[in-house]
Amino acid sequence: MNDDQLLRYSRHILLPQIGIEGQEAIVASRVLVVGAGGLGSPAALYLAAAGVGTLVLADGDTVDLTNLQRQILHTQDGVGRLKVESGRDSLWRLNPETKVVPLSIRLEGAALEEEVGLADVVLDCSDNFATRHAINRACVLSGKPLVSGAAVRFDGQVSVFDLRRDDSPCYHCLFPEGEDVEEVRCAVMGVFAPITGIVGTVQAAEALKLLIGCGETLTGRLLLLDALGMDWRTIRLGRDPACPVCQSRRA
Repeated sequence: MNDDQLLRYSRHILLPQIGIEGQEAIVASRVLVVGAGGLGSPAALYLAAAGVGTLVLADGDTVDLTNLQRQILHTQDGVGRLKVESGRDSLWRLNPETKVVPLSIRLEGAALEEEVGLADVVLDCSDNFATRHAINRACVLSGKPLVSGAAVRFDGQVSVFDLRRDDSPCYHCLFPEGEDVEEVRCAVMGVFAPITGIVGTVQAAEALKLLIGCGETLTGRLLLLDALGMDWRTIRLGRDPACPVCQSRRA
């Protein structure tokens, strides 16, 4: 790192769990964030501020006025623009050293697998089960760590599926695809603005810990937040030995 970087990231470097080596790992990393909305906004902002070298931002939507209540990556001037372009500009103003790769498409199929394969860590900041399961399958295929978040109404949840580890469950182990799981979306049910910030920030923290290799991540745990009572709960998760997505991995 150069002198400017040593100064910019000095408060990270002062932490013995990070130090220069940990910050260098962040600067050299490539992170994929799928979704530039309520969760992706705070996650991307903190990852860029922390110095992630390459941040791939994938989202096919445009900024809508209704987004501005919680999607802090975007401003009034961005209404009508592609979210990834609005997000790229905001992230550049925050930290021009972070290279932002805007993908204004819905990542799927071979393109999704390619981007997951290139990434060091993947953040699922999407808002539907189909995308979450597709991202999970790609992460299982590539053996890449996945940081998954969700938020609706006053409820949030975060987990890490570190698919480099043989003992880690995958997203399908927790929410089997095809089962009768109610899908609630903030466009219909509403969402308390700060809950997306809390969940997205936790996702960024978990991603940075994975890049640095410090602390204990949420692998094997589901963190739940009820913001109405500001009550945090943790549920232990295990691998499903019959999971059709990840059962081929070693137990």
